[in-house]
Amino acid sequence: MKQSLIFWIFAILITVGAGIYQKRTGPTYAIDGKIILNGKEIEYELERSHAGEGNQIVKIETRDETVSGFVEWKRFKTSDEWMIVPMKYENGILSAEIPHQPPAGKLAYRVTLQDAQRTVTLPEKEAVVIRFRGDVPEAILIIHVALMFIGLVISTRAGLEFFSKEPNLKKLIVWTIGLFAVGGLIFGPIVQKYAFGAYWTGWPFGGDMTDNKTAAMILLWIITAIALRKSANPKRWALAAAVLTLVVYLIPHSVLGSELDYSKMDKQPVTEVVK
Repeated sequence: MKQSLIFWIFAILITVGAGIYQKRTGPTYAIDGKIILNGKEIEYELERSHAGEGNQIVKIETRDETVSGFVEWKRFKTSDEWMIVPMKYENGILSAEIPHQPPAGKLAYRVTLQDAQRTVTLPEKEAVVIRFRGDVPEAILIIHVALMFIGLVISTRAGLEFFSKEPNLKKLIVWTIGLFAVGGLIFGPIVQKYAFGAYWTGWPFGGDMTDNKTAAMILLWIITAIALRKSANPKRWALAAAVLTLVVYLIPHSVLGSELDYSKMDKQPVTEVVK
């Protein structure tokens, strides 16, 4: 009993750690930092994901009227010219809007701030890429995330049975497959439909990484379930499946995610944001 509790604690800690790593290294995690202008430290955060309707508001709190700025943007992976939008100062904040895009549309943007002596571009190297998506009902998103998280905890716990003298794998494997199937194959496509307008864009219809990750994890545990009956040492299969599941999970969701191909859209002139 004591050993089982320790395994559960380890499974939860490993899963939480994986979740934090995945979130902080993904391409939708906001870029933040600090700069010095007029002798004052200015913190900034540039978003890389936009949910729902409306333009994306780019804002930086400067608390300094003498600092001015502008935002440059263009559609991602296009030959569009950079559009320039002056930032307005109000209540200590410089802000500007970049235009809303269809689901899975992406814009590249960068911010330039300047005082009387120097000019700074944020970020310093490559422009920020922001992806737009539809708004997903909160209840559906919570259920999807909760099922996938619990599934990952149980799959990790199943892998830790490798270190048990009397492994009890059957229930853990069945629960892992069930949670991944419901969370990933039922609620996952519903989330995808709300966000990007399609239920499934992974293999064999496309290369969406999130969908492909879901399919890979479920396949791993189906193979492990088969090994439970046919292998002389099924706990090795469970450990391998748990490790591979974690590796697959650590790949950020939005890498090779849904992306609008602007070249296939009707050619429309790119206009400046309405002030």
